[in-house]
Amino acid sequence: MNTPAPSSSPQAAPVTHYENFPVASWLCPAPLRQPIAAIYAFARAADDLADEGTATPAQRLQQLQAYRSELHATAGGQPPAPHWAHIFAPLQHQLQQRQLPVGLLDDLLSAFIQDIEKTRDGATYADREALLDYCRRSANPVGRLLLHLYGVHDAQALAHSDAICTALQLINFWQDLSEDIPRQRHYLTDADCQRWAVTRQELARQQVTPAIQKLIADNAAWARASMQKGLPLVHRLPGRIGWELRLVVQGGLRVLDRVEAQQGASLHTRRTLGKADLPRMLWRALWM
Repeated sequence: MNTPAPSSSPQAAPVTHYENFPVASWLCPAPLRQPIAAIYAFARAADDLADEGTATPAQRLQQLQAYRSELHATAGGQPPAPHWAHIFAPLQHQLQQRQLPVGLLDDLLSAFIQDIEKTRDGATYADREALLDYCRRSANPVGRLLLHLYGVHDAQALAHSDAICTALQLINFWQDLSEDIPRQRHYLTDADCQRWAVTRQELARQQVTPAIQKLIADNAAWARASMQKGLPLVHRLPGRIGWELRLVVQGGLRVLDRVEAQQGASLHTRRTLGKADLPRMLWRALWM
């Protein structure tokens, strides 16, 4: 593991709530808190450019392309632009100190850009392969970046990490159907809808039918199977990172439990976790 950065290095803002950033910061070893915070701040700012405020899709795309150019300029050693220095100065320090893979950070931006374009056009994903390609860029880089910081690079661990991160992204999709569909964000694929004879018009009405119940249940099972594929990783990672991962996994599975219990009602009602779910998550994490 690299030595901690000196206290005079640029400091990133603390981790708060970026949804694709599965990190329990209180479990994170102190030497890694600043690198993780720098990555998080980069992703959080990009997410805000893509999704917050009243900018038009064209303006959002322009801002994200400028942000992307700033990433590559900073990675190349150029001084960060003043208006983004609070993001890119800490990130540049960590890029230099930790040799972070710039391609993974760029993948996150490409996913944000794709989301804007598809939402603008009301476009759908043809099949699960297309949706998995989005997950590869929207979620999987986060797990790979964290493994990089912990010095874990072997192919099996990366594959397990990808399976967990993809599962978390899929679970987020099925939890958020009630919010995404009215916003013209379609993550239930064309192939799955055709398989269960569900139309986009039926989904837009947000009224649960037996066919919609089967469609959502099938996609929830897909997410659970992906999570199961990644579970061996929790036994590969010792100490705090192992416990952090166990809690992340159990949090995702608990959300999935809620989605499955709704029997299709996530189409119109979003369920979240609360303090009452923590004991169950901790118990399950202990016995993984």
